[in-house]
Amino acid sequence: MTLEQLHIFVGVADREHMTKAATALNITQSTASAAIAALEMQYGVPLFHRIGRRIKLTDAGRVFLAEAKAVLGRAASAERVLSEFSLLKRGRLTLVASQTIANYWLPEHLAIFRKRHPQITVDVAIANTEQATHSILSGIAELGFVEGTVTEASIEHWPIAHDQLVLVSSDPSTTIDDAWIRSAHWIMREHGSGTRSTLESALRQRGIDPEGLHVLLTLPSNESVRTAVEAGAGVTVLSAFVVARAVRTGALHILPLELPTRPFLMLRHKERYQSKATYALIECINETKH
Repeated sequence: MTLEQLHIFVGVADREHMTKAATALNITQSTASAAIAALEMQYGVPLFHRIGRRIKLTDAGRVFLAEAKAVLGRAASAERVLSEFSLLKRGRLTLVASQTIANYWLPEHLAIFRKRHPQITVDVAIANTEQATHSILSGIAELGFVEGTVTEASIEHWPIAHDQLVLVSSDPSTTIDDAWIRSAHWIMREHGSGTRSTLESALRQRGIDPEGLHVLLTLPSNESVRTAVEAGAGVTVLSAFVVARAVRTGALHILPLELPTRPFLMLRHKERYQSKATYALIECINETKH
């Protein structure tokens, strides 16, 4: 039994006329007759009474008509679902992003995406670079946004924006040299965060072993690190996005230490299926990124 056979049967049953049904369905009368005959032969049940040139539904035909219409209705519903996904009228997009990106860079792009595709639900999980990579590998998230180094061969990644790291303190009068860096009280993000790994890489290039730093506090978020530094607990390196407001108000001061500009990376699995919503967000970011 095929959907085409059901479609022809319903067309004939509704009209109780083979020729009229064939015309309405844009098929030949012989094709319509063959489809009905095939159903009757396959199950050994007559669906129509043949009375001269007229046809009437049998009892079995009437019961079967209701079921056939239900099946065709479900098939049409299934087709609409796929069509809605294809046309971005339905769907869910799962993302994972670092704290810096999720809190300070990504929302602007998601707001634009939401205006264009209001029917798409977007879920964003916050994770450090290592955790985000795992989420992409396991299929928990379709796209990732991080600033740390990604070495996993199965993950495709490319830069989508750039971020400036800055050294900040509540004390504006500090003189910076290698001895000061080694003796300063540092407030750090956790191991695995992109901010910390970028700082440690920059220090190694200066010939300073990050393991020798005096780390007073290790905290799990940019906001907690920034608040601790504002309170005078120590110094830190954070994204310029994170400290912009505190610098404007004078709560924090940028100290003269040259630090690298780091890329924000977009991640996706090389082999997993990418939804149309994914490509739509990428297109949106490419149009508006800065």
